[in-house]
Amino acid sequence: MSAAAVSEPLTRSVEDYLKAIYQLSPEGRPASTSEIANLLALSPPSVTGMVKRLSEHGLLEHVPYRGVLLTDEGRRAAIRMVRRHRLIEAYLVEFLGYSWDTVHEEAERLEHAVSDTMIERMAAAMGNPTVDPHGDPIPRADGSIHEISGTPLVDVPVGETVEIHRVHESQPERLRYIASLGLRPGIQLTVLDRQPVDDLVTIQVGPARHVIGRELGHALHCLRMEQP
Repeated sequence: MSAAAVSEPLTRSVEDYLKAIYQLSPEGRPASTSEIANLLALSPPSVTGMVKRLSEHGLLEHVPYRGVLLTDEGRRAAIRMVRRHRLIEAYLVEFLGYSWDTVHEEAERLEHAVSDTMIERMAAAMGNPTVDPHGDPIPRADGSIHEISGTPLVDVPVGETVEIHRVHESQPERLRYIASLGLRPGIQLTVLDRQPVDDLVTIQVGPARHVIGRELGHALHCLRMEQP
């Protein structure tokens, strides 16, 4: 496909695929067809067909027996959508009173509809935030992104006090549960005990103590207090 063709506006479906593959391929790891299908709630044959078309259009490249990776063009388009999504989430929370468990679906709808001008005005109105309500980094307008590598709660040593900086979760009911425990980005906690067999972690948050299971323990990413 020619460069001129690639620069044509992308459909909503294509944008969703590119964003999903970006989310599934951290640090250059290929995304498999089954992973894409699970994330987008689509059938594997449908995903296979779309992946083939996106590859023909120069947005993806196949890694034999492993999956697909975004090309430079595909990555630029994906990061643009990630920026739009996370800025919209931040705007909905800061200015429209949404809670962090309700913004994901709204942002999924709005990210395809609002103009680039509106996105940049949202960013300016908020003082160009660097993270969304879940602690996910917001790409800059030039496409660069500053990722901070945190430690999953299940890997934090016993006795250490850390600060939650990112919550890898988008399911509303799980976010509501996390919030009910007083856990969100910026909150400090101390690890009191860990059971290595089942990854149960006992933590203290202020005066409260909670036992955190494996799934939530992997979703909460923390920074050691000595880090900036």
